[in-house]
Amino acid sequence: MATNNTLLYIISVLIWGSTWLAIEFQLGVVAPEVSVVYRYVIAAALLFGWCLAKGLNLRFDVRAHAWFVVLGFLLFGLNYILAYRAQVYITSALSAIAFAMMLWMNIALARVFFGVRAGWRVLLGAVLGIAGIIVIFAPQVDEFSLSNSTIFGMSLALAGALTASFGNMASQKAQKSSLPVMQSNAWGMFYGALMTLSYAVYRGYEFNFDPSAGYVVSLLFLAVFGSVVAFWCYLTLLGRIGAHKVGYASVMFPVVALTLSVLFEGLEVTPNLVAGTTLVLAGNVFVLRGPVRPRPAQPAAIKA
Repeated sequence: MATNNTLLYIISVLIWGSTWLAIEFQLGVVAPEVSVVYRYVIAAALLFGWCLAKGLNLRFDVRAHAWFVVLGFLLFGLNYILAYRAQVYITSALSAIAFAMMLWMNIALARVFFGVRAGWRVLLGAVLGIAGIIVIFAPQVDEFSLSNSTIFGMSLALAGALTASFGNMASQKAQKSSLPVMQSNAWGMFYGALMTLSYAVYRGYEFNFDPSAGYVVSLLFLAVFGSVVAFWCYLTLLGRIGAHKVGYASVMFPVVALTLSVLFEGLEVTPNLVAGTTLVLAGNVFVLRGPVRPRPAQPAAIKA
């Protein structure tokens, strides 16, 4: 029996909302790009092993592999390189706001590539969601200054979000072409790991390893749950309800991360946090519930 859409959404949000904490344990000893290589080598190996154990077909033609390369480049490679590097120049608060903008990017790109009109509920929910994220992080960005490093960092973060959004479109198109999510992710993560490996070698990063419990446990969590499980849930849901709606998950991730910080790190519950979270949750209701019926635009959808 097919997994319920609501369950897929909840799992995606909870896992990726918690990876913010896990990633902190990855920073320090090992270069971020190298940690990403480790993460996706493990994830790809697990997915290939799962497919073999289940007897799933792993043989595809050149055209299918072209899609896998695109997915690897956009979702499992360049996206992460840009996102990690952005936080060298800007705070996690600004990075969260930039990444949440992927919701609007998905809405716009879904309109361009698939002719999907989001509908007033999705648009209103998107406005509420972004407003909520800005309210939540307002205290952390009240001293925002347009320095060269800040502009560069925000540009990297927005480029990372846009890359991920294009990856969403590629996954949706691949699924429309009957490519299965599990095998697509396995090959995509394999190619993404190869691309990130090539970049890390080009940059001259040392391939060292941190044997500490924090690094090892967080690496396994990111590989198994943050990559294998979360991407399967998210991309499966994307194929079912469309990128214009599933993109709202990117607004929910910071809310989950902040909730965990309140529970485990003693973060103070402020009026901004309560008001912003309320706006985000209200937007969530508008986007994911109600009679939203996207209509194809004229002319017909552009074929990739």
